[in-house]
Parts: sequence; structure tokens; C-alpha cells
Amino acid sequence: MTERGAPTGTAVAWRRPVADLLAAYAAAGDLSFTEVVAENVDPAWLPAELTALRDAGVPVVPHGVTLGLAGADLPDPHRLAHLAALAEAFDAPLVSEHVAFVRAAATPDPLHGDVLEAGHLLPPPRTADSLDVLVENVRAAQAALPVPLAVENIAALFTWPEDTLDEPDFLTALVERTGCRLVLDVANLHASAVARGSDPVADLLRFPLEAVAYVHVAGGQERPDGLYLDTHAHAMVPPVLGLVSTLAAAYRERGLPVPGILLERDEDVTPEAVRSEYDALRAAVADHRVAGAVR
Repeated sequence: MTERGAPTGTAVAWRRPVADLLAAYAAAGDLSFTEVVAENVDPAWLPAELTALRDAGVPVVPHGVTLGLAGADLPDPHRLAHLAALAEAFDAPLVSEHVAFVRAAATPDPLHGDVLEAGHLLPPPRTADSLDVLVENVRAAQAALPVPLAVENIAALFTWPEDTLDEPDFLTALVERTGCRLVLDVANLHASAVARGSDPVADLLRFPLEAVAYVHVAGGQERPDGLYLDTHAHAMVPPVLGLVSTLAAAYRERGLPVPGILLERDEDVTPEAVRSEYDALRAAVADHRVAGAVR
């Protein structure tokens, strides 16, 4: 851990099918931290495998997916209380969530009407008004949490006609106005860039890198027609590993420590698949030379 408490080194997101593998990595000193989906654990009944990692000194970061910070309503206090309780139970260095819209009320009265759940992380419009709402919601979450909040860029597969800001400027403004940290997901960044036809390396280098708490990397599928599927269930493609290399180089050039880099896998979560991907990630981080990297 650094002085500011941000994760360092390489890591794998905790999933029950690979709990034993992560325990072995931790015992060998090859797991610097981990992350658990907050909605999958109860702070009163933590999995023994996770508490063992915590007790062995491996930082555990609760990672939320349903808070909906970019929605029109203030964050649900019950969801915030759940995140806060997990942060306390794990003695976590921070809590993370997404810059995403996930639900809306079906009637003008959200307390008594139906709520429409998107079932997916959707991008908010990147406008000044939307940014004001996001800032208010992030500040409310920060006030309710006992540890710092880091927010993640999602795989935004479309843009809104109303957009007046691009993602690097939008997130830079959010950081400047709230002091929140970022979880920079390079796989999501790649997916977003492919979808909108922008240069992922140019986008990456315009993010506020000094505010990044840690980094996500994950796999996907490149189709012959140029479409990229952000699956979090396949091998990391060369351009995504290339972004890891570019990111590490950017930190070195700026005299900043490389933040922790965590492998996510949400399907086909087997020890064999995770071991292979983690080997590839650690090799990329170790020598900063990745096939397909763009300089």
C-alpha cells in the first residue's frame, strides 16, 4: 500500500470458484490486493476465504455495481450503508463504484411508484447538467462512506446526442469538483473507443492519471467486422494489454508510481483460465512490452 492507501502491484478480483487459487497467490506473495462485488457479500456473513485474505494482510476492496451514481436521484442510503459496512468489515482502503445510470422511477413519485432497473451499466449524458447531478451524488456517497470513494469508467457503447464533453474531460471535472479517485478500466476504455471511433491511447493519456486509485483489465472478443465485445469472459486482447503497457510507461514518464492493476473475470471463472490471464498480465506489467502496444 502507498501512503495514500491506494492499492499497488497486481491482483485478481475475488470470485468463489478461484478462492483457493487466490489464497495460493497470497501465500506466495503474488497477490497485492483483491476486490469483491459488494452486492455478492453480506458484511455480517463474510466468506471465510475473504476474511482469511484480509487477515493475511491482503487489502480487500468492496466494488459496487448497483448504486447508480449517475442517476437523477441521490444514492440509496441502504446501498450506501451496505458499502460502508463492508468497508468497515474488511478494513478496506477504499470503496469503488461506477459512473453509470442503472435505474429510474416509472412514476413521478419514486418512493411509492415502480422502479425500472436497466440491468446494465449505462452511460449518462456528458453535459454540464448531468455533471452537476453526478457531483452531488458522489459527494453524498463520500459523506456516507468511512473510506475514500473511487469511481470507474464503464464500457460506454453509445454516446448521447446531447453530449458536450468527452469522457476524459467529464471525469477530470468530476475529480476536480469532488476529490474522488478513479478506477481506470482499460478494457472498458478500449470498448468505448472502438464503439465511438476514437483513439484509445489518446483518450487514456487525457485521463487524470494522478487521481487513479487502481486499474481494471479484462478480456473480450474482437470480431472480423471490427466490433469488440466487452465480455470479461475471454482472454485479454493485444490492444487492451497494449494499453496496460502504455499506462505503465505514462506513469514512469511522469515520475508517478504505477497503480495497482487488477484482473477481472466474470464468466468462465476457472483456475486454469484465471492463471493463464494473470500470468499474461504480470508479464505485461513486469517488462512494459506488450505485443500490439501503441506508443
